[in-house]
Amino acid sequence: MKKLKGLRVAVLAMDGFEQVELTIPVKKLKREGAEVTVVSLHKGKIRGMNLMYPGKKVPVDATLPEVKAADYDAVLIPGGFMNPDALRQSALARDFVQDADMLDLPIAVICHGPWVLVSAGLVEGRKLTSWPGIHDDVKNAGGEWVDEAVVRDRNWVSSRGPHDLPAFNAAMVELFLEKMPEVEGRLESALPEAPPRRRWPKLLAGSLATAALGFGVRRLAAMR
Repeated sequence: MKKLKGLRVAVLAMDGFEQVELTIPVKKLKREGAEVTVVSLHKGKIRGMNLMYPGKKVPVDATLPEVKAADYDAVLIPGGFMNPDALRQSALARDFVQDADMLDLPIAVICHGPWVLVSAGLVEGRKLTSWPGIHDDVKNAGGEWVDEAVVRDRNWVSSRGPHDLPAFNAAMVELFLEKMPEVEGRLESALPEAPPRRRWPKLLAGSLATAALGFGVRRLAAMR
């Protein structure tokens, strides 16, 4: 059973994303039936990283000028060092996450990903975790940093890094599941109405039944 069937997830990423922090959660989301869109600053492909070594490229499905947060039901922000650093410098990326949070969309973020939330001015008063190297950034932005594998705070779930991915995936799916009643309602309202059943008028139906009975009687008499 696909728990997240029909859920629209925006994966906000740029060149330099940590490979496994995008590919493994995306694989999990797709396995659960979610519709995943990689949203970036430019068209084409973006390259991942395996720590300090170049990784594989991932196709971009949509660019930030083409979409808005309201087009989606949930957001995933992978980490890596260069990826969130590039996104946090983009007004389009900051506006996107601000709108997503204002709409109360579930947001899953890992590793250096919270940098985007920090620069968007969203961390003050929030509880989250991240790669330990940016815990000062979270604290200086007014957030409460916690050294745990997974931290849930309202519509956010966060993790520290690749070693937390199993726990992160489970918590992400659990958070995104809370959005499903709205998704299912949207899908049901989009279904076309069934055509009305054809009903014979009572008088016509009675006439047809009488004719059929008379035909049967005549056939039976002819056979005798």
